Amino acid sequence: MASASDALFAAWGRALLLAALLSRLGPCAGNSELPTAVNITWSSINFKTILQWQPKPTNYVYTVEISGINSNWEKACIHTEETECDVTDKLGNVKDTYTAHIKSEMLTRSENFEEPSYAISPKFTPYNQTTIGRPGIQTYEQINSKLKVVIEDPLTPYRFSNKSFKSIRDIFKNDLEYTLSYWKDSSTGKKKATTKSNQFEINIDKGKNYCFNVQATVLSHTENRKSQESKMNCTSHQRDILDEYGTEVFIIIAAAAIVILITIIVLSVTLYKCKKTKAAKEKETVPLNDV
Repeated sequence: MASASDALFAAWGRALLLAALLSRLGPCAGNSELPTAVNITWSSINFKTILQWQPKPTNYVYTVEISGINSNWEKACIHTEETECDVTDKLGNVKDTYTAHIKSEMLTRSENFEEPSYAISPKFTPYNQTTIGRPGIQTYEQINSKLKVVIEDPLTPYRFSNKSFKSIRDIFKNDLEYTLSYWKDSSTGKKKATTKSNQFEINIDKGKNYCFNVQATVLSHTENRKSQESKMNCTSHQRDILDEYGTEVFIIIAAAAIVILITIIVLSVTLYKCKKTKAAKEKETVPLNDV
């Protein structure tokens, strides 16, 4: 009987120990007493990436951890009371797919060994999901019947080994395309041209002014595929009278000039004849003192 009783007590002891251990481990998400982040979103423009969430913490803080499929977990924005975190420098491999854990932690240290509560972000791949910012126009000129436009590639936060910034072209390469929309400044009909470089040279009507803008496209993107259009620019080619006012006005001006010229000629001839007639009459008249 003693051996059976000892075995029973030993079994009870192991059960209690297991229950105690399980209670200390808690759920896999950690301490459920603290609120966890919600509405987690990635905001990325030209590869500058901000992780955002809610709510604003009260009497607790957040710590962000980032990991890619091909990288280890790294901490960012440790013990922050903000609800956003710039994680750009943790996403150096732009073609990797990343996940973030946003941990909720107490402000003061305690002997609570539980894993902090955390929320898991949606997955994010910078190459596929970053938004392309509005491109700029570096230079443009109109020479006779040619319009030349040079685009300024937007820069990214990433650098080459010489510390100069990489542009979106350095990352996307042939996956990047520009579209030039152009039109005569007196017309609403638009034409388009595309290039995989950052330069356009297009044929236009000589002597006409043109307006244009540029838009970038990442061909492989299924979302955020196109950038905003650049600011509109217009050439200021010097126009002649025909371009400015049209053929009809020129014809009217020419006709008026001809009428004026004919009037001057008629008046001149009439005056000449009058003078000639007067001179002839004066010769035919004999003065009385000469008789």
